[in-house]
Amino acid sequence: MEATLGSIENPIKFEKQDFKTLLEECLKSGEQFFDPTFPAEQKSIGMPEDPDPKKAIKWLRPKEISKNAVFVEGMTGTTDICQGQLGNCWLLAALSCLTMHPKLFVNVVPPNQSLSKPYAGIFYFKFWQYGEWVEVVVDDRLPVREGRLLFSYSHTRNEYWSALVEKAYAKLIGSYGSLKGGNISEGMEDFTGGIAYTVPVSSHTPRVLWRSLTAALSRGSLLCCFIQASSYRDIGKVTGNGLIKGHAYAITDTDKVKKATHDILLLKLRNPWGFVEYRGPWSDKSKEWDDVDKDEKKRIGLIKKEDGEFWISADDFHSLYDIVELCSMNPDTLVDANTPASPSTPASPSTWTISEHEGVWVQGNSAGGSRKFRKSFWKNPQFELVLKEQDQADEEDTDDEDDEDDEDYEDDREITPEEKKREEKQKKKAKQCTVLVELLQKDRRQKNKVNFLYIAFHIYRLKGLCLDQSFFMKNRPVGRSGKYKGQRGVWRKVRLDPGNYVVVVSTYRPNQPGDFFVRIFSKTGNTLGTQDFTCTSGFLSVMATPVSSEDQVRVQETFDEVAGPDCKVNAKELMKLFNSALDKDYHLPLETCRQLIFGEDTNGRSRLIRKQTETLLANLHNLQSIFSKFDTDSTGTMSPFELSTVLQAVGMQCDAKVVQLLSERFVSGEPTMPFHGFVTCVAKLRKLFALYESETSQEVKNRGINAVSIWPNILCHVFILTWT
Repeated sequence: MEATLGSIENPIKFEKQDFKTLLEECLKSGEQFFDPTFPAEQKSIGMPEDPDPKKAIKWLRPKEISKNAVFVEGMTGTTDICQGQLGNCWLLAALSCLTMHPKLFVNVVPPNQSLSKPYAGIFYFKFWQYGEWVEVVVDDRLPVREGRLLFSYSHTRNEYWSALVEKAYAKLIGSYGSLKGGNISEGMEDFTGGIAYTVPVSSHTPRVLWRSLTAALSRGSLLCCFIQASSYRDIGKVTGNGLIKGHAYAITDTDKVKKATHDILLLKLRNPWGFVEYRGPWSDKSKEWDDVDKDEKKRIGLIKKEDGEFWISADDFHSLYDIVELCSMNPDTLVDANTPASPSTPASPSTWTISEHEGVWVQGNSAGGSRKFRKSFWKNPQFELVLKEQDQADEEDTDDEDDEDDEDYEDDREITPEEKKREEKQKKKAKQCTVLVELLQKDRRQKNKVNFLYIAFHIYRLKGLCLDQSFFMKNRPVGRSGKYKGQRGVWRKVRLDPGNYVVVVSTYRPNQPGDFFVRIFSKTGNTLGTQDFTCTSGFLSVMATPVSSEDQVRVQETFDEVAGPDCKVNAKELMKLFNSALDKDYHLPLETCRQLIFGEDTNGRSRLIRKQTETLLANLHNLQSIFSKFDTDSTGTMSPFELSTVLQAVGMQCDAKVVQLLSERFVSGEPTMPFHGFVTCVAKLRKLFALYESETSQEVKNRGINAVSIWPNILCHVFILTWT
């Protein structure tokens, strides 16, 4: 049975390029691969060209750069990755972490690739992209300046796998320039498919933090860290002890060594630059190592070399660093051979399971903005979160407390108020459900630019199923991601009582279109699903207002004056008649009048009789009256976010997916919806409902008018017939 498309075993072929097919073609022809989808040109660099001729970029294959070039030299390791002239330490730090986990590494860098025979100048790599694995093919032409690789390189200078991974990722995103600046979590997630989350260093004591990071590494998690820069100018500054502000470091190991009568807890870090190391206590050449046994130094692999890798004590790490980023593998726990666990070890009760969905913020429809915008916030995409099974806190949820031994206390000691409070807190946790919600915005690095929207999510406890505007005005969220952030993803781990919730995802400002991906990790079988929270469904015919005597006279005069021998009027004549009866701000263009004629039974003619004209005019008066209630500034327009509500007032109830289709067609991203657009929408909907009523297929009838699966065909049918 073939693996699911988008899985690691059967990835999506980026640009529809299949590695095996292309390799066979090149070997058969005897020609090296030239990638037409990521050419050796400046646009692939994605940055302005240097005017100095001496700094011109050449694209060379590894064997043209170094005679001893190899894909992998010996074993892959953290020193294989050194940062070049590109501000992508976030990506390379994540790649350094990946080398510490062989089982994860081969997912990204498939084995059996070589610069030796059979060689055709083609390589492939795999990256996770919003719930799917994508295979990216590249040729091995790399940008070179003055004889050296312009971007990522290996410390040995003969190894090229890391430079080719960087090129493949640049191709996936858009260009090398698109990789400038980012959060470590982006790289960690795209290399693993796991979920990355942030831990403030100050949230734990040094001992508890060290223990938590050690446990995370043993579970196969990727770990990175950085020192926050107080301002943009401080980014990249080297401190007196050799650490760089605003710069990503990989945490590759933890260990402890004995000194005198106590243990020193250590963390092993790597600077992606491949040089500039920490110069404080327990660094490569510090005097603290003098009192450590030679065998102990050999056991932990102490290397006194300027390679960007160094040890630092847990205490100093705690005082110098601000943030740790972790990426956990889910839903299965992945570990490597050096950890105590084994592949046969059953999953622990706290193993996360995953549920995920894609969505879109549509301008004027589902891009409702933050809670600040009360009239449109409720239109944002919503996902129902059903929590049924309780869980217990895991090791990462340990409170910030010293790791004291129990034997330091008497068994019958009195429980202090602090301990009692902590015990009660743990009992409450055990009765709740733990979920980690993540919201990612998609494809915001494309076209050589990084253009992240400010995003967030809010969680509400459901009270009934009718989530209209008043629900969000009367109820406060029980969980949220925090402040709106202009980065690819936001997340939050929350504990909630069992029950039904709704997750609302939004941008800070309304009408900011974009695609997104939302997923939750839960410790049990709790689920996240799309939910259309429409109170009722169906179509209720609204009786037209009786024709007024004034309108009867107006119609009669028009017919007496312009109607032809067949006693009918055309669209142009209708427009003149209707606009004489409607308020100025609600006048209709010629095209709308054509749509109104189409909605009537004309026996294939584009003209109306007097009775039809009178009925249409009465309907227009009724629609104007309804529309004006939502036209708050009396301009003849309304907010497109009101479309579903005003359609309900007319008697047409459609679910959210259908309203989105209508909004895309009749609003087209405009900030307001004019009256004539609303009239056209209603006219076509009436025709659509008529088509549905005349449908002979019982299967279609059984699905109901709001079945999204039948709408595209019906809408298409209506739109094609009325396009001109």
